Amino acid sequence: MSESTTTSSQLDQLKGFTTVVADTGDFQSMKDYAPQDATTNPSLILNAAQQEEYRHLVEQAVKDHADSPLNGDALVESIIDQILILFGKEILKIVPGRVSTETDARLSFDTEGTVAKGRQLIELYEKDGISRDRILIKIASTWEGIRAAEILEKEGIHCNLTLLFSLVQAVACAQAKVQLVSPFVGRIYDWYKKDTGIDYKGAEDPGVQSVQQIYSYYKKFGHPTEVMGASFRNSGQIIELAGCDLLTISPGLLEELQNSNEPLERKLDPDTSKARDIEKLDLDEKTFRYLFNEDAMATEKTAEGIRKFAADIVKLEKLVQSMLS
Repeated sequence: MSESTTTSSQLDQLKGFTTVVADTGDFQSMKDYAPQDATTNPSLILNAAQQEEYRHLVEQAVKDHADSPLNGDALVESIIDQILILFGKEILKIVPGRVSTETDARLSFDTEGTVAKGRQLIELYEKDGISRDRILIKIASTWEGIRAAEILEKEGIHCNLTLLFSLVQAVACAQAKVQLVSPFVGRIYDWYKKDTGIDYKGAEDPGVQSVQQIYSYYKKFGHPTEVMGASFRNSGQIIELAGCDLLTISPGLLEELQNSNEPLERKLDPDTSKARDIEKLDLDEKTFRYLFNEDAMATEKTAEGIRKFAADIVKLEKLVQSMLS
């Protein structure tokens, strides 16, 4: 007689205490795993735009600009904004919650430019009948990016502060009252593994510890900013962060969790976090910049992430330019 298989999958167990978010531009995988929200970034959009099944969205954005008075770089920028919106709208047909749409990484040190781009993206969504409550504007967690998010939040434009690798960045985001932060677990793990030669597992993983620290700080000091662990390298990292507000997970790891029926234990909860002994940080610009600079991993990974996303935006621009010509 076969053993009973009534235990739910790890993915379903995780959904019991964490909001699961799909980290992909692939619509089919979103349908497969029924996440609440979805996140995209320039790399994911570039990858999707080059696939045959999504090329029609890029073609539509180009076609929509056939009679545009714009030309040159302004035309390409407008088309790319439209591509982001078209992907976002398709995603919102699948997920019941929110989609994160990223600003141009080249604006990471430009507060005014980031604010303008955030307003522009929201305007495009609202023009197409999408409520701003369903959109998170993704911005890099630089000092300038955090200031831009602070301005946008006051206008009811909610933000997802990405490329976040340190408590200092997270505290600055909370002080700015941003909606959500995305600490990058896997990239922190990558840095420490390369630096020390140690293949960290479970609770010893520095990326896991970083998110635990941020989550605990927010709960301890009553910050409503949501914590969404991101950039996972293995399901073990996800399991260690079960109970985090949100976790954004790639299709491959969603499948792994879906196919496992091992029991999943809640590791993070607000009550335990509030009881922890944590020192409060009060940051102005000088303190932020100094403490951030003291953290070699956070400094290097933030800069590297901005460079990579900027490079992928340039590739997307070249794709659009080739279609225009």
